[in-house]
Amino acid sequence: MFRERMARRMTVPTAEQTLPGRSAPSYQRAERHAVFGTPLAGPWPNGFEVARFGLGCFWGAEKIFWQLPGVHSTIVGYGQGTTPHPTYEEVCSGQTGHNEIVEVIYDPTRISYESLLKAFWEGHDPTQGMRQGNDLGTQYRSGIYWTSEAQRDAAIASLAAYGESLQAAGMGAITTEVEQAADFYPAEEYHQQYLEKVPNGYCGLGGTGVSCPIGTTGTPPTI
Repeated sequence: MFRERMARRMTVPTAEQTLPGRSAPSYQRAERHAVFGTPLAGPWPNGFEVARFGLGCFWGAEKIFWQLPGVHSTIVGYGQGTTPHPTYEEVCSGQTGHNEIVEVIYDPTRISYESLLKAFWEGHDPTQGMRQGNDLGTQYRSGIYWTSEAQRDAAIASLAAYGESLQAAGMGAITTEVEQAADFYPAEEYHQQYLEKVPNGYCGLGGTGVSCPIGTTGTPPTI
C-alpha cells in the first residue's frame, strides 16, 4: 500500500484520475503581502508583468523572488493541475496534478525576465524530476510557466544554456517542464510569505552551485 501511494505521488495523474474539487475556494485568502504590503490580487500597475515558477516547496521559492529588486509582489499557490480550487492536503495527495508555484509580479523596467530565470535556475536543482531534495511528489517538480511568447522563448533559451553549464559540471539532464501558464489558485493564507512569518521555518531548497550564464542578478538571495 505504501509503495502504491508513493508511486501515485510521483506520477502526474490524468484528468480522469484527479479529485473533483469545488467551484470556489474552501478557505480564506490573504489580501496583502506580508513583506511589501502590496495586494495579493490584481489588477497590477500598468506595464507590470507576471511570471510563474515551480522549484520545490514554495515557502523558500517565494523568498528567493521577493528579495529581488523590481519585484512588486509574490504569491504562492497551486497551478498546472486539473482539480479546481484544491486544498494543500489535496495537492499533497498527488491526486490533483498541481505543482507548488510562485507567481511573481514584476516591473520589467527594473528587472528583466532573464534575471528572474537566473534566480530560478540557481535557486534549486532542476535535474531531480518529481522531487526537490527530501521533498518527494509531483507538486515539487521544476517548471517554468510562461505568460507570453517572449517569456516562452526566453525560458527555452535559458534551459538550453543552463543545460550546457550543468553538463560541463558533470551533472544530469534538466527535467524542468516549460508550459503555458494555466489556472492558478492562491494557497491558504498561512502559506503566503511563510518564511517572513516563520523566519526559522523549513526550507528544503538548494541549488547546484553551477552559475547560470544569463541575467544580471548574480547569486540568488539566501533563504
